[in-house]
Amino acid sequence: MGFFKKPTLKVSDDKRTKAAELTLRESIYPLCLVTILFFLWGFSYGLIDTLNKHFQETLGITRSRSSGLQAAYFGAYPLASLGHANWILRHYGYKMVFIWGLFLYGVGSLIAWPCLLHRSFGGFCVAIFIIGNGLGSLETAANPYLTVCGPPKYSEIRINVAQAFNGIGTVVAPVLGSYVFFKNTGVDESALKNVQWTYLAIAIFVFLLAIVFAFSPIPEITDADMAFQAEETHAGTDQKPFRKQYRLFHAAFAQFCYTGAQVAIAGAFINYATETRPNTDSPKAARFLAGAQGVFALGRFIGSFIMNYVRPRWVFLCFMTMCIVFIAPSITQRGNTGMSMLYVTLFFESIIFPTIVALGMRGLGKYSKRGSGFIVGGVVGGAIVPPLLFVASDQQGEADLATGKAPTALAMVVPLCFFVAAWTYALAVNFVPRYRDVADKFSTAEVGLTGHTHADEESAASGGVVEGTGKDGLQMEERRETVR
Repeated sequence: MGFFKKPTLKVSDDKRTKAAELTLRESIYPLCLVTILFFLWGFSYGLIDTLNKHFQETLGITRSRSSGLQAAYFGAYPLASLGHANWILRHYGYKMVFIWGLFLYGVGSLIAWPCLLHRSFGGFCVAIFIIGNGLGSLETAANPYLTVCGPPKYSEIRINVAQAFNGIGTVVAPVLGSYVFFKNTGVDESALKNVQWTYLAIAIFVFLLAIVFAFSPIPEITDADMAFQAEETHAGTDQKPFRKQYRLFHAAFAQFCYTGAQVAIAGAFINYATETRPNTDSPKAARFLAGAQGVFALGRFIGSFIMNYVRPRWVFLCFMTMCIVFIAPSITQRGNTGMSMLYVTLFFESIIFPTIVALGMRGLGKYSKRGSGFIVGGVVGGAIVPPLLFVASDQQGEADLATGKAPTALAMVVPLCFFVAAWTYALAVNFVPRYRDVADKFSTAEVGLTGHTHADEESAASGGVVEGTGKDGLQMEERRETVR
């Protein structure tokens, strides 16, 4: 397989390719390339959490107004996942969405430069909105791509390992914020200059990465491929109309609630630490946030390891339950005890997002691309829940360490409520047969573990279409007619 090839940016969705039956070895290169994207948006997300508190101090804005960063960032996701990115995905395929998302990410990063130079919070929110559209586009394609590129049996493990690199990105950003950007909070001009150079570097890197994607021979995955996988695992639900894919809509609801809670906790972490822990300023709190994000990334590696031996749905239920158990004490506890509760909560948050994606997409067949837009669109919760938390915090006035008054700590009741709502999906996927049976059939699937069942190399080289003969050929034609 050569590295540089003439780029192919459009694939017919009604024709099956070899991608439906990729083995572990064949899926390594495209998965590694896509995993780089997870680090990029993890870094961007972590940087926003750090900038949130810094803008409160340097620009003199309220906690609720600073949450406009999260609102701009995550508010862009449904516009991408249900709009332009999903349209490109259904008409041109995954590779084109990767390139489009990287282009928007680069443009937004370039726009951020003059906004930071002129200390324009509103302008920076616009830049973040464009970046959010780019990252929303990447997530619309990358998350479902990881779930379907390779043996279905290991879809949760693949996406959780890749998401672990997202966690690493969220660690690196607060560390930079603490030791490079905001070491001396009084020198805000210097700090913002450092940030603007970072966004310039990001723009250059993502534009180069877009070129790499354009010329890389990553396999395209069509709706017909997804219909084939669903049929082979005997777990397909794509015979029903899209409006009756209730499991999908429940997964999207859970994603909305969970992501909102996760983003609210991370966005308020620095405020929480400075309000509840004595002798803790913003740079020190940013270092604590980096440690918490490190625990988050570690949780994804550990969760992925556990999924080798325990059904992913059980791991999902356990981790989701522990999020509720440990966020509750952070509301009333203070100092190191309260902050340790947030650390443990972030550990158990680790596998929730990618596992909802993987479980929610199982059995969607020819609706996979369309369905991924709804699940990723659930990320808009990150634009809604953080402002609710900060408004609840602002209404309680200023913090007072002497009396133990900590508005941000009390406002943690907001993400707790949304965790409970997301928990309903974890319960359903374990105890409701219509949910559980689909999940279990994919966990025992042999597709991709024993090689291709239709390995026509010439056909794949000429157009990527895998033809069958005899009985297999007739079955293929029937599948194609179903997809059409």
